[in-house]
Amino acid sequence: MTIRAAAVDDVAAIAAIQQLSPEASQWDPASYLAYDCSVAASDERVLGFLVTRQTAPDEREILNLAVDPSERHSGIARALLECELDRDKTRWFLEVRESNTRAIRVYEKAGFRVAGRRESYYSNPAEPGIVMKFNS
Repeated sequence: MTIRAAAVDDVAAIAAIQQLSPEASQWDPASYLAYDCSVAASDERVLGFLVTRQTAPDEREILNLAVDPSERHSGIARALLECELDRDKTRWFLEVRESNTRAIRVYEKAGFRVAGRRESYYSNPAEPGIVMKFNS
């Protein structure tokens, strides 16, 4: 498996993974290329993706992370996170659906800690967002 910057040719695979991941944010996959978007790939097949952005000189935010359901529990999300966290030593933030306990566990294992809660942050379905913070 390799982790690399996403390219235009990856957008269809990113869209397919996102569609199979209703717990993930459901944004326009083509818009991810305007941010820092990485993919985990094997034999040119995209297995997962991670989208981040800089929000301040010393701060970055994880916007979305999803792995193909057939590839989950194989360390892909962890590898994407570790690669990104190692790339930029700064403060990191993210929001995650309160019901997405699997993602919360992945983020906690990577070193993120709960920093707050945003009521009615998500829609379809409406639910709170859990704010998590990582200091590198």
